[in-house]
Amino acid sequence: MKKIIVSGLVAGVVLLVLSVLGLHMTIWLFPSLATQYFDPAFDTGQSKEMFYYIHPFIISMALAWFWARFKGVLTGSFLTKGIEFGLIYVVVATFPMMWLIYSAMNVSLAMVSTWFVLALAQGIVAGLVFEKMNP
Repeated sequence: MKKIIVSGLVAGVVLLVLSVLGLHMTIWLFPSLATQYFDPAFDTGQSKEMFYYIHPFIISMALAWFWARFKGVLTGSFLTKGIEFGLIYVVVATFPMMWLIYSAMNVSLAMVSTWFVLALAQGIVAGLVFEKMNP
């Protein structure tokens, strides 16, 4: 249990940094995409800002538990296991959710695609952290 919690917290810190960097890169590389966040569909109030910073820890703890349960199924090298773990996460959890969001909300395909890519990066990076800390 200790390995799950510790690796989950470490992955949470790494994913938080990745999320903040991804946000700034999106603003810098795709400014027109970033302006879409000013749509009324997004609540940008300060009262919910903390949820953005807590999210990487929630996802990393869930992924740490998932890793502990299914790490024996993954085969290959260190990098292969991280990539496979990220792909499993994206196919099982992220893709269906992005499909639902795109079909139900007024968001562009480009915006949903950036979320998808970030989720894939999160899954791979988390898998690499877990492989290193809880092989």
